[in-house]
Parts: sequence; structure tokens; C-alpha cells
Amino acid sequence: MGIRIVKAGVLTTVQDAGRLNFQANGFSVSGTMDQQAANLANLLVGNLANQAVLEYSIVGPTLVFTKAIVFAITGAISTSYLNGNEIENNKAYIASKNDRLEIGPMLSGRYGYLAVSGGIQVPPVMQSRSTSLKYHLGGFNGRALVEGDFVNVIEPFIRVPALEDRAIPVESFDQDVTIRVTAGPQSQYFNQDELDQFTSQTFWVSNDTDRMGMRLTGNTIETSGVPEMLSEATVMGQIQVPKNGDPIVLLADRQTSGGYPVIAVVASVDLSKLVQLNPNQSVHFKMISLTESQQLNRQMIAKREQLAAKFDAEANSGVDTRVVARRVARLFK
Repeated sequence: MGIRIVKAGVLTTVQDAGRLNFQANGFSVSGTMDQQAANLANLLVGNLANQAVLEYSIVGPTLVFTKAIVFAITGAISTSYLNGNEIENNKAYIASKNDRLEIGPMLSGRYGYLAVSGGIQVPPVMQSRSTSLKYHLGGFNGRALVEGDFVNVIEPFIRVPALEDRAIPVESFDQDVTIRVTAGPQSQYFNQDELDQFTSQTFWVSNDTDRMGMRLTGNTIETSGVPEMLSEATVMGQIQVPKNGDPIVLLADRQTSGGYPVIAVVASVDLSKLVQLNPNQSVHFKMISLTESQQLNRQMIAKREQLAAKFDAEANSGVDTRVVARRVARLFK
């Protein structure tokens, strides 16, 4: 029992937090592009933050649930329908057996997420259920989903308490975005004029952007004064400057090591905003200290924990479990 794919959408894959411990063995991390949105989707349906979800880009999938289940859609804003009735982003819903969910084109943002109670069930590979398209590894047979695929979910039905209260406001995606960054490990090799140029100019997201990296265009950054360097390990959000001077932001499917100088690293708190940018959108960078970046990250985590505590409190606020049980039982009739 689970999810039958009617229309696959664009690049719909199974992803979780990624293959975090195997870069030294040459395997990229992969995982969700927008970790914050995926975490929120899991939180809404009562999952742990790192459970597997469906990630899609540009156009969402159409699917049929073959069992009753709780689900939520987060990330990029789209118009979605459950059995022809429009539903909201950032809200938990119960689907009955044979219900049809249609997730339309992205109206704002680039990557959307569908979480279901209990998580998407595919065999873990190297401690992760993420799809690595580059290696044809993990996820659903190492590939994007196609029409006719069937994805397993948890049996039996998982009750999610206080379901009607599991919703948060949807934030819009700005067209002109400022992304906070910290100094990169090779920033000292760029002179002050080049560093000022990096933070003062407008960059544009190139069409040559995918899950591996985001290429930016604008006034090129001079690299002639930067010495040759050995390859070193990469992290998500590193901003490399190759010889042509057009920065590249490394993303989820990045290579495990790279030899281009890193002028800056995107602050964790702003990775979500960055990956949701579409080609031809503009972006500016603002340099902040590592201490400020860490403080912002702690605040982000604290907000998520407060939201989880709020849901838990609402779940324990005197709801009559017999009423909930009767509602759930009706789904199976």
C-alpha cells in the first residue's frame, strides 16, 4: 500500500537529509535541496525531520494514495488539488484510500516537497534513502519517478494528533533576494576591490543551474591573483570562483571535492532562500561573521523546536481520542 504515480512531474525523486558520512569514499551527499522546507513537511505530518519525502521541481506530480494517509506540501508555492478541491501549502491533510492529489506548476520558488506520515519507504543505501542521480544510487531504483511507479509507505495508518492545527503561514518568495554569506577559506586571496565587487553587485541565476550547482552571471570576479590550490572537501553553499570569474554555488549533488577558490559560504539560515531561486532571478550577497551565522542558525532551529512543541501542546490539550478514532475508522469504510 502506498502511492501510485499517475504523472511524474519534473525531477520527482525520493530524498532525505542525505548521505552524510560517505564523502570520503567519493559519494556525494545528495538529499533535499531545501532542507528547511522538507523538515517542515515532516513536522506537519508528525515525522522525524530526516524522514524521506518526495522532492519535485517546476511541475509537481499527480498521484493516487492507495491507503489512508496524512500528508503535507511545502516549499515552492503551487496550486494543488485533492480530488479536485484546492488545498493549501504548509498544512496537514488526511487522504482516504484512492484519493487523487494533483500538484501543479510552481507559481513561486523552484523545489516542492510532499511528506507523508511515516515517511516514504524505500531501502536505505549507505544510511540514506536519498536518490543520487549521478550514481544511479538510492531512492527509487536510483532514478527519478515516472508514470506507473508505486512507492511504499508505512502500514498501518499512523494517527497524527491535533491534525486541524498543523498549519503555518505560507511565506512568499521574493524576486530580488539578499543572501547572507561568511568568508570562504580562500577569501584572503581576493583583494578588497574584488571582495567589495562580490558583495555590491547584482548577480543573476543562470539557466545552467541544477541540483549540483547554481551558476551566477554578472560582472566577473578577477582570479588572476589567486594562487593554484589543491582540491579540498566541499560543503553545500560554497561559492567557488572558477577561472572565468562567474561564481558557482555548490548544492546537494555537488562533487565531493573541488579545486576552485571559495570566496564565500552561504549561511545555513539562507540556503532555503537560495535554492528556491529560478533562472534569471537576481541575487545579492551580504557578508556576515561566522558568529552571526551560527546565531542565526540556532535561532532557526529554536523556531522549529517551538513549532514542534506547539503541535505537541495542542495534541495534549484535551482532544477526545475516541472522536479521533471514529474519524479515522470512517476512512477505511
